[in-house]
Amino acid sequence: MGASADISLDPSLRELTEVARCVAVDPAVGLSTVEAGRRLRRDGPNELRAKPPVPVWRKVLSQFQDPLVYLLVVAVAISVAAWLAEGAAGAPIDAIVITAIIVVNGVLGYVEQDKAETAVAALQSMTEATSLVLRDSELRTVASRALVRGDVLVLSEGDAVGADARLMTATALRVSEASLTGESESVTKNTATLAHPVPLGERSNMVFRGTTVTQGVGRAVVTATGMSTEVGAIAEMLETTTEDLSPLQKEIAGVSRMLGVTVIVIAAVVMIVTAVTNDVSTSADLVTVLLLGVSLAVAAVPEGLPAILSVVLALGVQRLARRNAIVKTLPSVETLGSATVIASDKTGTLTRNEMTIQRIRTASGEVELTGVGYRPDGRALSGGQELCDPVLSEARMVLTGGSLANNAQLTCREGEWEIQGDPTEAAFLVAAHKLDGVVDRAQQFRRCGEVPFTSDRKMMSALVTGLQPGTAVVAKGAPDVLLRRCVAVQVGAEVVPLDPDRRAAAVADVDELSAQAYRTLGVAYRRADDADTLDGFDEDDERDLVYVGVVGIIDPPRSEAAAAVAEARRAGVRVMMITGDHPVTAARIAEHLGIPAPGATAITGAEIDALSPEQLRDVTATTAVYARVAPQNKLQIVDALQARHEVVAMTGDGVNDAPALKSADIGVAMGITGTPVTKQAAKMILADDNFATIVAAVRQGRVIFDNIKKFLRYLLSSNMGEVFTVFFGVLFAGYIGITGGADETIVVPLLVTQILWINLITDSGPALAMGVDPEIDDVMARPPRRSTDRLIDPQMWRGIVSVGLVMGAATLLTMDICLPGGLVEGSDSLDVARTAGFTTLVFAQLFNAFNSRSATTSAFRHLFSNRWLWTSVALAVVLQILVVQLPFLQTAFGTTSLDLAHWALAAAMASAVLGYGELRKLVLRGLAAR
Repeated sequence: MGASADISLDPSLRELTEVARCVAVDPAVGLSTVEAGRRLRRDGPNELRAKPPVPVWRKVLSQFQDPLVYLLVVAVAISVAAWLAEGAAGAPIDAIVITAIIVVNGVLGYVEQDKAETAVAALQSMTEATSLVLRDSELRTVASRALVRGDVLVLSEGDAVGADARLMTATALRVSEASLTGESESVTKNTATLAHPVPLGERSNMVFRGTTVTQGVGRAVVTATGMSTEVGAIAEMLETTTEDLSPLQKEIAGVSRMLGVTVIVIAAVVMIVTAVTNDVSTSADLVTVLLLGVSLAVAAVPEGLPAILSVVLALGVQRLARRNAIVKTLPSVETLGSATVIASDKTGTLTRNEMTIQRIRTASGEVELTGVGYRPDGRALSGGQELCDPVLSEARMVLTGGSLANNAQLTCREGEWEIQGDPTEAAFLVAAHKLDGVVDRAQQFRRCGEVPFTSDRKMMSALVTGLQPGTAVVAKGAPDVLLRRCVAVQVGAEVVPLDPDRRAAAVADVDELSAQAYRTLGVAYRRADDADTLDGFDEDDERDLVYVGVVGIIDPPRSEAAAAVAEARRAGVRVMMITGDHPVTAARIAEHLGIPAPGATAITGAEIDALSPEQLRDVTATTAVYARVAPQNKLQIVDALQARHEVVAMTGDGVNDAPALKSADIGVAMGITGTPVTKQAAKMILADDNFATIVAAVRQGRVIFDNIKKFLRYLLSSNMGEVFTVFFGVLFAGYIGITGGADETIVVPLLVTQILWINLITDSGPALAMGVDPEIDDVMARPPRRSTDRLIDPQMWRGIVSVGLVMGAATLLTMDICLPGGLVEGSDSLDVARTAGFTTLVFAQLFNAFNSRSATTSAFRHLFSNRWLWTSVALAVVLQILVVQLPFLQTAFGTTSLDLAHWALAAAMASAVLGYGELRKLVLRGLAAR
């Protein structure tokens, strides 16, 4: 069946039957899977037109748009000019080598950028929006990008509307269209056909892509997708703006700027000292001095820092995703390790979300239901015996009412039972199969109206009609809410007044079940009169109800939750439980998990409402369990905690949780039970809805942050080693024995090309390898990082500078040992000494890679745990051997062959960096133990 008719006319002006005919769909059945696939191929995916991808050549070219690259280009121009001025004899080796290094650095930068972009693209696919549709007469969840014209959308509170659609049914349906019309208030929707065209914000029988269902339920047939939607028509207006840099990115940028200024000053000093201490008499000499300054500035500033940071964050996000924690933005990773409070939902997060009704309390007694989970296997017993009236008939009425005031579905496919909808509602459908006669009785009724559940109301009602004439209102919800609307109670086959004694007994049943850690839901009903019709059925009809009974629903704590809570507390992270459940239930489960101090009680949402902001701040400092909370209470709790300078991770799944999640430092949405709106507002999504995953994500966030400090420690100290080698080598050349040969007027410890080579082979590989380093220190044994803590603190700066000095000293001492004169008498030529010093500096930086993996832990612990680091170090060693031993590379980089003794000398002198690092860490561990 294909969509043959034209629907270019505004669908809001057409009758439902005409709209269905135009898009060729039976609203009761929906499209077939085959037809939906055909339409998707014909019309294309339901996506807005994206910006055209940046061509590869532009991405490559962007790698060369950097001030430091411009400096190198200037260096090439100076070198070529000098070569031409000297008669263009031979090849301009320096210019060729510097150009080659520029190209290789650009390619490496492109590879790193592509790796980060690939990780972000994979992340976006993990958070793809979905929609619930009717296909082949069954409810199915599909990717919103796969929606086609004619699909029947099934909408409920918290859904993000995936396409423009004409409403077929709407029950208390309200939709937020602020993203489309700018109207802040939610709009009430209905199915009535409009008489004439109206503005977009007044099309009450339409829902539009990009809007949000804030209340109620409904079904709608899709009339437009992709660029044909209203959002598509104004897509240019909805382009997202570039996000501001995160604190971490700003600090990295600040460090780079500070280093740039410092090194430019040092480079200028080096050039002046070189010119003063040497006889600069020719243009070639001047070129040498200029190239030395330029190369020193370029080599000393870690220009790859931003790219490496992006790659490390992206790889860290992928590692988190493999642990079921999907972080939506890279900068959010840094916040994870700083979390001081985790405010978690109970149901499905701290518990298993396998809602099972185990108890039914009615006026005549208690019923026990065996079996767990969603497989409807089990029996109904009373005191271990088979049921009999009056408790049997009362229990049937409870489960029948709970099955009718219900929007979930329970289906069996190939022997496996599956639910669609709310797990708590599905628990009634499962329980109904365990008590004879309930399913058959429920099937005798047809729903003809509904007042849907909302988190504010804490109840829902359905208007049902039976096979016999007459209608009834059936309601289920929080027992305390429901009892306020009840005037009578069911006792066997009779309805008796709900006097104070019977009301007290009902409340006592609820309290007793709550004390046993059961979640409670009450069921009530009343016979309806002729005035209760579909159009007139609303909250006013939820009155004069007959209370039938209460069910006790168990959702056992996750086996790993208690250990995760203990791990969080060890890491200095407070854990709070926030739930809509009864305070006694909440306190009992929280105590079982080790969240509050023994004997602590829960504070309720009503009590929070009575507190001033200042009082709530004091309460949040000590209270760990919050029960019967409304969504606005979550936002109040977040604000109060942040006012105490806490870094808050807040979980949520409902549409009304979105404001709190957006306000929290780390909003955490449930991947299984969370609404699309909640997932959009959150910064992190739990793919398994598991609290332990949050704690694991905090650990990974700390590891990632540690790894960022590792490669910063490595890059900055290594670059300082290069700066100090050249600076002190020029300054103390006479003491070391560095003097020029017959063909060399200007003498420097390292050549321009050698400095650039060191940066090329030692910066990217080991730094990236440290970005994926496994946990070396016990990151959960320390308190959270404070927002005022600097990424590079004074102690880390002292380590960076001191290691740089050791590198410079080891390099220059190696040259001194080789050269005649100086502090130590040697007999080698300047070329041999310079090559040995050059090799020493390379090896020192590679030793420093192992030294930099921890500020206090020995490099010999977990020495072989990072195979990528060993691979990058081995590759650098091989490349250094080639640049020293191969003749054509000797010409390019001014090296000469070394014998085994010189290689051994270079390795031994370079190892001083590792020795110094071990000694320094030993001292720091001793100071920390005091």
